[in-house]
Amino acid sequence: MTVSNFQVICAVIVVAVAAFINFPAPYFSKTLQEWRNMGQYFNYRGNAIFYQDFRGYKADEESVVLCIHGFPTSNYDWSKGGWCVGVADVIQCHGHKFNNWFMDNVRLPSYGCAWEVSNHERVDRVWEPLKQNFGRVIASDMLGSGFSDKPHDGDYTVMEQATLQEAFLSYLGIHKLIANSWLGPVVARLTNYPLFARSLASVFGPLTRPTREELQDFWTIIRHKDGYLVTPSILQYMKQRIENRGRWVNNLQTTSVPVHLIYGPADPINPPQILSRYRELVVKGTYSSLNEQIGHYPQWEDPDGFMAAYQEFLSKVIIEK
Repeated sequence: MTVSNFQVICAVIVVAVAAFINFPAPYFSKTLQEWRNMGQYFNYRGNAIFYQDFRGYKADEESVVLCIHGFPTSNYDWSKGGWCVGVADVIQCHGHKFNNWFMDNVRLPSYGCAWEVSNHERVDRVWEPLKQNFGRVIASDMLGSGFSDKPHDGDYTVMEQATLQEAFLSYLGIHKLIANSWLGPVVARLTNYPLFARSLASVFGPLTRPTREELQDFWTIIRHKDGYLVTPSILQYMKQRIENRGRWVNNLQTTSVPVHLIYGPADPINPPQILSRYRELVVKGTYSSLNEQIGHYPQWEDPDGFMAAYQEFLSKVIIEK
């Protein structure tokens, strides 16, 4: 390569980077803005941490579930279907009509269905069932994610994120809860929206991939507060999984807390061999395998199936106790 060619390439890279950094941040959709407006913040070591806190219908407020998101997204993962309490009048699904969905206890796939909802409210397909089972439902954005602060010099290790969650629960006065694990890696290339959208969509099932509007919302959240600049730091957790494998696997094997995996068979990051390995290593653990079309984000791709599996797990745990 000649010096002149090298200079041209460097100039192009500089212009591209400058254009990306100075390009206006994506706009907030109505649903994303409403989600943000509903949330709150707490201070963790000088950083604002965004969270949602919903009161459930159980009288026992000590019955708490904590929803933890994965990478590279946020607690918006748990918003599928809307957050307004609504009742579907009519559901048109694969040529069949169902009335009074919640009353008839009909569980439908999240794809191929059209919804007619009273008062233009959207059916809450994750939060509402959770609120029916718990006295309190909470979800926070981790440091460097979602609407939380994203300091360039932040500590993004798994240990620090766990410490943050402990501080968050202490802040809310919570000492006992049920929680899902930090979901597996989505090594999304965040250089620009088309690459990000293609990369993130690839981990969903073939029939349950996000719409263009949903992908835009995911991207908007990542771009918020220049979140893409801290992605390399957050990705440290992949190395930490290897370094701490023995300790973390041992904890799963020896814990007295019931462990349950809700699995999407079309997940390219966690293929069927991972499920087999889980069953081999975590002998006391249980699992639910969803529709074969469901991928890496089951609570987004099939919120009805996800909640049915989770409620079945809860019913067994409650009976055992």
